[in-house]
Amino acid sequence: MIRRDFFKTPLALAGLGLARPAAAEELSRAPGLTRSVAEFIVNTKYEDVPDDVIALGKKTLLDGFGLALAGSASVLAPLVRQYIATLGTTAKTSTVVGTAVKVPPRFAAFANGMSIHADDYDDTGSALHVAAPTLPPAFALCEEKRRSGRDLMLAFHVGVETASKIGDAIFPRHDREGFHTTGTMGSFGSAAACAKLRGLSVEQTAFAIGIAASQASGIRRNFGSMTKAFHAGHAAESGSVAADLAALGFTAASDVLEMPLGFFQAAGGGFEPGAIVNRLGRPWMFASPGDLIKRFPCGTIQQPVMDATLRLIAQHGIKAIEVERVEVGGNQSNVNTLFRHKPTSGLEAKFSMEFAVAILLIDGKAGLGQFTDVSVQRPAVQDMISRVTFRAEPEFDTLGDKGAFQTVLEEPMGIRIHMKDGRVISTRTDPAKGSPKNPMTYEEVADKFRTNAEFASWPAAKTAAIITLVSSLERATSMGPLTAALTA
Repeated sequence: MIRRDFFKTPLALAGLGLARPAAAEELSRAPGLTRSVAEFIVNTKYEDVPDDVIALGKKTLLDGFGLALAGSASVLAPLVRQYIATLGTTAKTSTVVGTAVKVPPRFAAFANGMSIHADDYDDTGSALHVAAPTLPPAFALCEEKRRSGRDLMLAFHVGVETASKIGDAIFPRHDREGFHTTGTMGSFGSAAACAKLRGLSVEQTAFAIGIAASQASGIRRNFGSMTKAFHAGHAAESGSVAADLAALGFTAASDVLEMPLGFFQAAGGGFEPGAIVNRLGRPWMFASPGDLIKRFPCGTIQQPVMDATLRLIAQHGIKAIEVERVEVGGNQSNVNTLFRHKPTSGLEAKFSMEFAVAILLIDGKAGLGQFTDVSVQRPAVQDMISRVTFRAEPEFDTLGDKGAFQTVLEEPMGIRIHMKDGRVISTRTDPAKGSPKNPMTYEEVADKFRTNAEFASWPAAKTAAIITLVSSLERATSMGPLTAALTA
């Protein structure tokens, strides 16, 4: 039966009929939602963002710029630059970070979004990785329009808040059944940031949201490949395109979030109005639940387990040769996400709990140099991977579909290291270093930035300048000095 004929059957019609009351009920609880989001984007001023949120955001901004530098030296970066070179662009206004390349804002957003997400070393907010899809388009437009540091930070925070609250509201089906929220919600964050910087009206901004909704995409099956980073770059570019078109008079549905056949229904089967209605900036995502900045260049889920593994190694003097096997227990959602159980490449390893534990036992560290094809394929590493298991265990699987996105990612896990002499060394995870409950200071983020800059062979003087410039970004009258420090 072909698809169009299926929708004529009694079964399909009954299913559609059953869906209508739920959609109507949600609509009755959230009339004018898209417009209210547009009003938040247009009306929010720099002074409306609390000082503590500005300070927290600076850490994510610095982290994002460092990851863009590291990503410019990643395996996918040359391919992205080759692609952009084929586009025949003439405008040379915005920087591809880590290079001397200048392109129109949308393509700089695309390239830098991919670079930030290339190593899976970027932050995780309440619903998505927020820096990769939101910072690049905002920075690109600020370069082109010669906007101030305050303008950049305001657009960034408005974009992050918009993407986060939309992501918080959508039903868990969205993520559970395969969508990658950085690609989907990130498109809204980019559109919001760009609409703010372009000075769009409320009506135009609502149209930009509608355009972004039709571009929002990203499938989790592509985790462990270059296409995961493409999700972030595509989201960054999509929002830029959406704002550009809306500024020219392009129209879209101005109620695309809340209405039947709109984004929430199509992409998630519905949404929870209480998570977004009157919640934008109340509180800001950076204030609660907060943003996690990663210690290791891999998935958010592995971070607390890797902290715990290093802690056990140090406390008990564990050597790889003495280990018989390792068991890691967690929730089913996280097990489903880390489906690369036998990785053979650096990209696959970023989505493997087995590798994350194995590489720490073998090398005692897990930096960018460990997440390479050569490193993963070492016989000793492959042998240790085969002795690590990661599975769902009831003790660590209590939230189910009821937990918020970030809460599920950070639900406690257990690790048991079985030694060849019969000992079993075990512990439960604590909040990961860099998480809102165990945050990094600005200087600790700066240390991570220096490591990323060194990976990109970046000049020390420029590295120091970026750290200083971001720390006082509210005093910058233009992006000129920061752009110079980020350009080869």
